[in-house]
Amino acid sequence: MRELTHTEAIDVVGRFEAEQEIPERMRADVRMLGTLLGRVLRESGSPGLYEDVERLRIATIQAYTDETPEAFARAAAIADSFTIERADEVARAFTAYFHLVNLAEEHQRVRILRERDGRPDRERATDSVAAAFMRLASEVGDDTALAHLQNMRFHPVFTAHPTEARRRAVSSSIRRLAALLEEHDSSLRNGADERRAERRMIEEVDTLWRTAPLRPEKPSPVDEVRAVMAVFDETLYTAVPHVYRRVDDALQGPAAGGRAPVVRPFVRVGSWVGGDRDGNPFVTASVTRKAAKIASEHVLLGLERTTSRIGRTLTLDATTTPPSPALLALWQRLKAADEEAAKEIAKRSPDEPHRRILLLVARRIEATRERNADLAYRDPEHLLADLRVVQDSLVQAGAPRQAYGHLQQLLWQVETYGFHLTELEVRQHSAVHAKVLAELDAAASSGAPLSELADEVLDVIRTIAFLQERYGPRAAGRYIVSFTQSADDLAAVHRLARHAVGPDGTPPVLDVVPLFETFADLQAAPGILAEIVDHPEFAARLEATGRRLEVMLGYSDSSKDVGPVAANLALYQAQAAISAWARENGIELTLFHGRGGALGRGGGPANSAILAQPPHSVDGRFKLTEQGEVIFARYGDPAIAMRHIDQVAAAILLASAPSNEERNRAAAERYADVAATLDAASRERFLALVKAPGFASWFARVTPMEEIGLLALGSRPARRGLSVESLEDLRAIPWVFAWTQARINLAGWFGLGTALEAVGDEPLLQRAYQEWPLFRTLVDNVAMSLAKADDRIARHYLELGDRDDLAALVRDEMALTRSWVIRVTGGTELLGNKPVLQRAVKMRSPYVDALSLLQLRALRALRDAPEDAPVDPEQQRLLLLSVSGVAAGLQNTG
Repeated sequence: MRELTHTEAIDVVGRFEAEQEIPERMRADVRMLGTLLGRVLRESGSPGLYEDVERLRIATIQAYTDETPEAFARAAAIADSFTIERADEVARAFTAYFHLVNLAEEHQRVRILRERDGRPDRERATDSVAAAFMRLASEVGDDTALAHLQNMRFHPVFTAHPTEARRRAVSSSIRRLAALLEEHDSSLRNGADERRAERRMIEEVDTLWRTAPLRPEKPSPVDEVRAVMAVFDETLYTAVPHVYRRVDDALQGPAAGGRAPVVRPFVRVGSWVGGDRDGNPFVTASVTRKAAKIASEHVLLGLERTTSRIGRTLTLDATTTPPSPALLALWQRLKAADEEAAKEIAKRSPDEPHRRILLLVARRIEATRERNADLAYRDPEHLLADLRVVQDSLVQAGAPRQAYGHLQQLLWQVETYGFHLTELEVRQHSAVHAKVLAELDAAASSGAPLSELADEVLDVIRTIAFLQERYGPRAAGRYIVSFTQSADDLAAVHRLARHAVGPDGTPPVLDVVPLFETFADLQAAPGILAEIVDHPEFAARLEATGRRLEVMLGYSDSSKDVGPVAANLALYQAQAAISAWARENGIELTLFHGRGGALGRGGGPANSAILAQPPHSVDGRFKLTEQGEVIFARYGDPAIAMRHIDQVAAAILLASAPSNEERNRAAAERYADVAATLDAASRERFLALVKAPGFASWFARVTPMEEIGLLALGSRPARRGLSVESLEDLRAIPWVFAWTQARINLAGWFGLGTALEAVGDEPLLQRAYQEWPLFRTLVDNVAMSLAKADDRIARHYLELGDRDDLAALVRDEMALTRSWVIRVTGGTELLGNKPVLQRAVKMRSPYVDALSLLQLRALRALRDAPEDAPVDPEQQRLLLLSVSGVAAGLQNTG
């Protein structure tokens, strides 16, 4: 197998790059960053490393472009020819390259978003809140549309599932490179010395290359809390009020900022980080307290600094801007509580009453953070009251620009984040509650001491009470019950709460949230809800909240249970049934979507998924989990975070438009027979695979599932306690992650090809794709999942097993699904109707292939070793390095 000459290699790479039609500035960024990495590899002190990386890069590009068996075999031979030390270095080099390519792509997105912001017609985009409001108003009238806008709620909940494969040190290096890339752009625009920017970039690329890509040990839950706090500090704290400001600017035009905003804060941020103990023994009551304390410190420090900064700039003289009587009274109260500081502030700001107030308010926020009882605010409402006195005084004095400028954004921040920042939610498995209650009943008669598990469960409830007392009722109180299968599973939480506080104590305010996960549980949900709302504690809480109820739907386990197609259809039917029940019973329902980051776990574009929901299942409220790498992809950069929130909020508004609800209702009725066929055929095909004798052990052999458990990804164990012989107790995360690593992505598509074949009517399916939003979203997500798969690579993974029947079943279904998806979408290849996404996938694919070949080499060596031989640590390390790299390349893990 002859390797290419230098000239041939240049021609192969040039043709591949030209075919991708990458925007010129992004192409320049990728080329520059790749060149810098090349220099780092040459200077690495490892002779021949750069040349070996180039050999494999060019070979995989050629194998990807001409698709001949000979070209693929040549690339595989190069990967196999490296020493284990060199293979390790090459894997690290490709992983670093992916981080740089991802950075360049993100930078291009930010660049485009900023350019659009400069256009006068930027709000005419169809997926902005402003455009959605105008469309909604055209259907229901301005007043009704405004009511929808002002009652809207978007509630992302950050979770610490182990899907973020890169270390925080690597993420920090990438963020520094992002800032340097922006500086480089600026130097090009302004004619500054770009060599200085490039010199600093190569230094950072060198740091990235030299940083170990694998964590030495699993992060603790507290480490995971601090990682999420970095997103808040760098992005969310300022990005969310900027979203409100943009919407208000668009709706009020030139008057915005000079009169009261029409926008009310519609974002609430939740967190399971430090609260989700389902299957995670490392999340204790103590950890939950620490998580809440860390979050509170971050937001209070932010509010303190913001208030102080605004106060210093509010240098409005009392002559031009006279204080209101209420402001003067507030000054007297604040001065009495903090005399020395008031005297000093008054001396520095003698005739600036509004400035003096805000500087004293900043001191009170500082006291709140430091738990100084003499000065601390009791709760966020008291802070808001003081800030509104300042705002009203400014309005009365004829200074509305100051009232509704930066001060308004501070008010929005307090309303959004309170003193707690994230609404910390607790999750626990229903079986744990049942076990503890049985123990409590036995102890009541025998007097036996409680187990550690029982003590911990009760202490968690006491912790919730403590957090509500310290940070306010919004800080904690939602208690999610995993695997809810009966009303008793929900009532159990209230029984435990009474045990926790004793006969004379007052239980914390609890919103107990059922989580319906399996196919059977989704179908049983309406009946369980109808029973639980008559339970005394539930009924009392319903009345106290104006009959508000939250219900969580699990995407991961339902998909692993019956396959992605049947799970999607079951989730739709469950939402429709639960929504209808809620409307009949006068309940304001919020559906909480447990969507994972990967497509096999309900991932994919949130805005299109929202618009495909059943009528009245959104009604202006959308809550979902944001997991792993998705947190940093959607919220890691301010411009991208604002765009994401704007798009999701726009979809929430439009989901309630009569035209959208009618379209979904009519499509569900029109294609009900198609849905029934898809459901039955896909489920039968999926179960034929996963219920086959020996499937679980075969799955573990043909994917790196076992090895994924060795990666220090997150604090949560990969399984709920049993071996790989039981798929039921294998978490959905490693289930999806393993198939992704094997370049099969089975969890995202298996069964759809058979289902479409069972329908068989190509024109009917093409019409369904155009008219039925749920079906379109499903097909588009499958197309993306298949585009990231590779049947040639997949074949080699499947050959690691000894089950030709199962391997053939997977390969046949992949080919069938690919064929039908292309025909249904009306193109000639996958993602043909989504050129930007298609380009991004194609640009990465040959480089992912290089890492997959290295992973296959390591996996083959580990699988072929004698059963009694010790595990080869060098092969294991190579495999884990390749896992990290493939995750970076595909940007989808679990």
